[in-house]
Amino acid sequence: MIAPILVFTLAVPFAFAQTAVGPDSKSGDAAKPAAAEKATPEAKVWTTKHEIKIGGSVLAYTATAGTMLIKNDKDEPIALFGFTAYMKDGGDPRTRPIMFAYNGGPGSASAWLHMGILGPKRTVLEDLETNTRGPFRTVENEFTILDRADLVMIDPVGTGLSRPVGKGEGKDFWGVDQDIRSVSGFIMRYLSDYGRWAAPKFILGESYGGMRTAGVSYELLTKHNVSLNGVILVSPYLDFAGGNAGLNLSDAYVNFLSTYAATAWFHQVLANRPAELQPFLREVEAFAEDVYAPALYKGARLTPAERQKVLAGLARYTGLSTDYWDKANLRVDEGHFLQELMRNKGVVVGRVDTRYTGNAVNPLSETMPYDPYSSAIAPAIVATFNDYYRRELKVESDRPYLLSGNITEWDDRHAQPGLGGYKVPYANTVADLGQAMSVNPKMKVLVQSGYFDLACPYRTVEYAIEHLAVAPAVRSNVTFAYYDAGHMMYVHPASMQKFKKDLAAFVDANAR
Repeated sequence: MIAPILVFTLAVPFAFAQTAVGPDSKSGDAAKPAAAEKATPEAKVWTTKHEIKIGGSVLAYTATAGTMLIKNDKDEPIALFGFTAYMKDGGDPRTRPIMFAYNGGPGSASAWLHMGILGPKRTVLEDLETNTRGPFRTVENEFTILDRADLVMIDPVGTGLSRPVGKGEGKDFWGVDQDIRSVSGFIMRYLSDYGRWAAPKFILGESYGGMRTAGVSYELLTKHNVSLNGVILVSPYLDFAGGNAGLNLSDAYVNFLSTYAATAWFHQVLANRPAELQPFLREVEAFAEDVYAPALYKGARLTPAERQKVLAGLARYTGLSTDYWDKANLRVDEGHFLQELMRNKGVVVGRVDTRYTGNAVNPLSETMPYDPYSSAIAPAIVATFNDYYRRELKVESDRPYLLSGNITEWDDRHAQPGLGGYKVPYANTVADLGQAMSVNPKMKVLVQSGYFDLACPYRTVEYAIEHLAVAPAVRSNVTFAYYDAGHMMYVHPASMQKFKKDLAAFVDANAR
């Protein structure tokens, strides 16, 4: 199974009735727009005042939620861009750090990060439980980044309240390069409208947001002369070919193996399960690099003895039988792995966080029919965000807030730097990140990965960063942080605390 580029879009488009940003039409013949020209909906924001206690200190802040009207070079309206911003009261807009953040998909609104770890309110989630029974609750989020930086949560066009208007069409925003340009344009506009040009600037992207962030860092620097103090890649998806097992390429199969092993270790399905995870992973990583990768490279030249050695290792480290691996020709993608691992128990394993399990809908199915993790946490996030947006941020409108946008087509092509404008037919922005780091050697990078993430396995991320075309001195600008959880590592209580500690330290170290 080839994983879709929608690597982390949870749930169907849940909506609530009061999120539209303004009237789309007016009653009366005099107010009707001409047939050849659509009326442009009004951009609108709602502003509220709040306080939160973080680390024993009270922080007063102002929340601004709504939309911003974006225009093209001809001064024609093309989009309403939805956002939610939190600014510390009394902070100096020239010196206080500002962080722009978003989720991925493509087609996912920012509510997951917003209510999971970054914002001032956090959804109460029971880790490893099915969070599907209300009443759903929020609490003050003591792990918010607001004590270190102002925060702007961005909803790309097609998600949240963001949508094309006027001269804009979906195809202008729904593609790798289109998305990079539009999000960069929003950031530029926000810096101007809210007077934040001089501030230390950070961008945080999760999942496909990593693909976006790598491109945005290059776009802002080379097209707009906007430099970033740092970028944070949370469970990032950076390369379509390297991040998808199921293609006729070896890299992904090799780099998925350690997460297969971590998953089998967690669920205690290994015949000789080691007591500790980390030494086990180092052993698996060495096998993947020194034995498995060369075997896949040889293809039909692999000898029977070499094949048996590889099969024995694959079975030992993953809990799947040598017969299964043999029939799969040494190549198993995550959909087959997660369905097969505990098939005899009638259990399917989660992809976004492989610590989660669910009931097998069809024990005879070859691949997982649903993701138990997504089903376990999405209802609570959706319910609490919708309630919070209406009750506390006072957003009032008749348009739905799309947690998972209705984006039907996505242009995967990308004009990588150095190729003269040629568009590579698959998504990969590793080169963008490398060039941005080379041109701005003071920009630092924090990569945060969970060991139980099969949407963006940690070794696929390491592999991408290891292949950055940068000087050794610049390569040292990258810091890795790891968590004993999955894609949204912050649903795990210990990882939530570590996430905040790592992120705060990164901002503190690079805000000057």
